[in-house]
Amino acid sequence: MLKRIPAAQAILGMYIHKLEGAWIEHGFWKNHFLLERTEDLQRLQASQVQDVWIDTLKGCDVAPVAEATVQPAPAPAKPREVLTRHEMKAEVARAVKLCGVAKRAVITMFGELRMGGAVDPTQVTQLVDDISQSLLRHPHALLSLARLKTANEYTYMHSVAVCGLMIALARQLEMSPAMIQEAGLAGLFHDVGKMVVPEAILSKPGALTELEFASVREHPAQGADMLRQCPQISALVLDVCWHHHEKCDGSGYPHGLVQNQISLFAQMGAVCDVYDAITSERPYKRGWAPAEAIQKMAEWKGHFDERVFQAFVRCMGIYPVGTLVRLESGRIGVVIEQTSTSLLTPLVKVFFSVRSRLPIAQVVVNLAKQPDKIVARESAEEWGFKHVDELWSGLPHPKGSYFD
Repeated sequence: MLKRIPAAQAILGMYIHKLEGAWIEHGFWKNHFLLERTEDLQRLQASQVQDVWIDTLKGCDVAPVAEATVQPAPAPAKPREVLTRHEMKAEVARAVKLCGVAKRAVITMFGELRMGGAVDPTQVTQLVDDISQSLLRHPHALLSLARLKTANEYTYMHSVAVCGLMIALARQLEMSPAMIQEAGLAGLFHDVGKMVVPEAILSKPGALTELEFASVREHPAQGADMLRQCPQISALVLDVCWHHHEKCDGSGYPHGLVQNQISLFAQMGAVCDVYDAITSERPYKRGWAPAEAIQKMAEWKGHFDERVFQAFVRCMGIYPVGTLVRLESGRIGVVIEQTSTSLLTPLVKVFFSVRSRLPIAQVVVNLAKQPDKIVARESAEEWGFKHVDELWSGLPHPKGSYFD
């Protein structure tokens, strides 16, 4: 819904639909944008613009005016401690437990929403904060681990994974802590509408009929209807739920929006949703390797916003953790960490010789410091490697789920 407000009432998180006044009065190069940077808010309020139009379906609304009461001054908030980065192995051990807790929490929350219940804001906020803190301790441990979900737990673990991916992407885009939290919430609830799609359709191993696919296409609107019943859920979170299947070229659903009609958060949701979907095991297909998924997504012109997708690649790497690669030295290894030097020089744990076709002593190669380089991606299936994920995660392969 469009609403005209004084520029002085603008806050971070609002979606600016129109600025009243000439361009020379404000200097913003576009009229439609999500107000997410403090410097943009300050520039707007310091400009000659008196009024702005906001879209409350794509961003925050003006806070309701409460009856004036005398309240004691709140104690100053204690700044959150900046966490020291942990080793991958240590954070994987913590993250596998956190993913199990998150999976059970999502099952409970989605069940309550499906039955018309409400969401406990304290529980949800704490869950998103726990995931966010895990990513601060190590930016790739939880994200890489969540990809190892089974087909049977996909719906719930997909929500956990997209929550983490949205948080990581929001940090890459240098959003404020409040917006990072909103991004995590949006990821957690983006697919809640799947709860009303029949399980027989979601778990069908073959191609869907036109009628079945029509049922699936209803889930964004059905999810948005659920979230509207929860007053503590923001318009940003609802927007991602409703529009994460839109595409920049207008070929998405449910509304066929084009690029400048899709909010930044919904564009982020589209990238994160697709990446986790195509790298996960599903009833009807095997998941793609992480690097293959990145390459395929880069080829889908018109699907994603270019700026958002490039930020996502910088976040995950060209060769994400878990990618099987061949080095120029003739060794095969798995990517276990990214480095700050370049997207092309991750840490690789080598374990196999192409020349001898035999296992070799496992050694970690830092491609940013050693004279070797990646020359190709490899397929674990083609080589017959069955336990590649154990090499980077350090976790034994379970009989069922990692997260039970």
